[in-house]
Amino acid sequence: MNLHDFDALTFDCYGTLIDWEQGILTELRPWASKAGISDDAILETFGAEESRCEAATPDKPYPGILADVYRALGQRWGLPVSEVAPIAFGGSVGRWPAFPDSPDALAALQQRYKLVILSNVDQASFRRSNAKLGVDFDLILTAQDIGSYKPNPRNFAYALTALAEIGIARERVLHVAQSLFHDIVPAKAAGLKTVWINRRRGKAGGGATPPASGDASPDLEVGSLAELAERAA
Repeated sequence: MNLHDFDALTFDCYGTLIDWEQGILTELRPWASKAGISDDAILETFGAEESRCEAATPDKPYPGILADVYRALGQRWGLPVSEVAPIAFGGSVGRWPAFPDSPDALAALQQRYKLVILSNVDQASFRRSNAKLGVDFDLILTAQDIGSYKPNPRNFAYALTALAEIGIARERVLHVAQSLFHDIVPAKAAGLKTVWINRRRGKAGGGATPPASGDASPDLEVGSLAELAERAA
């Protein structure tokens, strides 16, 4: 695959550009540690509950999804859940840190491509994350805009329609993401070429990402966004 054959990069944000696993652990670890829950178990259980809640209530904004996840985790772990704690967790997205390489790599990639966000989030939460990324994206497409969450194929169809409206055809779009479950499988099903940013390279398990089902083989695998920017230069 020649990276110069594309005009636009569509990005997952959380897990790819923003270190959501670190953000999730920072928020949940003090609470979950009361029940002796390990970091790996926090992430794995979060991933299972998040995907379940997104599928069950696809029109609910992401802060509400996170609040529901928090309540479900409390039930699973036998931990008390106050009225305010789920709401606070729902508002935590803007506190999650960017990966250190994201701002510089995005700035470099923007010299060659249009940059598009396709994220399972709401617009307000993404604005807080965007401030950490340091670039102005050409399109920002969120689950709030679309009314469903990845891996629903609707999200990729919506993105391709939006890109076509600005003159970019499907074959000129490259989807870049960390999650095989949320992104690589449905992007490939939509006929897109894909890059897997394997942020968990060298780590056991899937972290906060559920196991993928379907064709999860990317067209290119790299270990960081910086590596992708170097290859695309």
